[in-house]
Amino acid sequence: MRIHSFPLSGHCHRVELFAKLAGIDHETVFVDLAAGEHKQAPFLKLNPAGKVPVIEDDGAVIADSNAILVYLARKYAPDWLPADPLAEAGVQRFLSLAAGEIANGPAAARLVTVFGAELDAERAKQTAKSAFDLLEGHLEGRDWLVGGKPSIADVAIYTYTAHAPEGNVSLEPYPNIVAFLKRVEGLPGFAPMQATKVGLAA
Repeated sequence: MRIHSFPLSGHCHRVELFAKLAGIDHETVFVDLAAGEHKQAPFLKLNPAGKVPVIEDDGAVIADSNAILVYLARKYAPDWLPADPLAEAGVQRFLSLAAGEIANGPAAARLVTVFGAELDAERAKQTAKSAFDLLEGHLEGRDWLVGGKPSIADVAIYTYTAHAPEGNVSLEPYPNIVAFLKRVEGLPGFAPMQATKVGLAA
């Protein structure tokens, strides 16, 4: 299995992190976003949207980090995606949060500070606050987002939440979230995403 990835992308990190947590044998293929490699013909054959991550696995080509998580869990690590309809719906809820408020909140705020993206930083911070307020309340009395063990929901939420301070979004008001992040980081196989500012935890 090959993961086409960029080391500062949280979307890529969640896929690589899950592969490591689940013990899925894989090769990481660096995609040079700064050089525009993701917009060139060879990569566009894999993903016409021109975005990372993309995986190649037994002839299948899959884009979108959350879709990849579902695929990898179903194929290689079913314990990470519950079969119970109610629990699976809970996982999907947090995949939607990752693709919605987390992407438009802490991830967008980080895009402004780290990559100079022309986005509304204040709006991104407000979206981050809404998402984190929700997560903080949900994690009260819980170790994991869904059920009593880790799932791909936790992986999907982890990276951009952990790196929110890189977008000037503080995690200090959220002790439940901070404790949750530490639990993820304590899982066997955990590997951090590269930090982009000196002094920030990965």
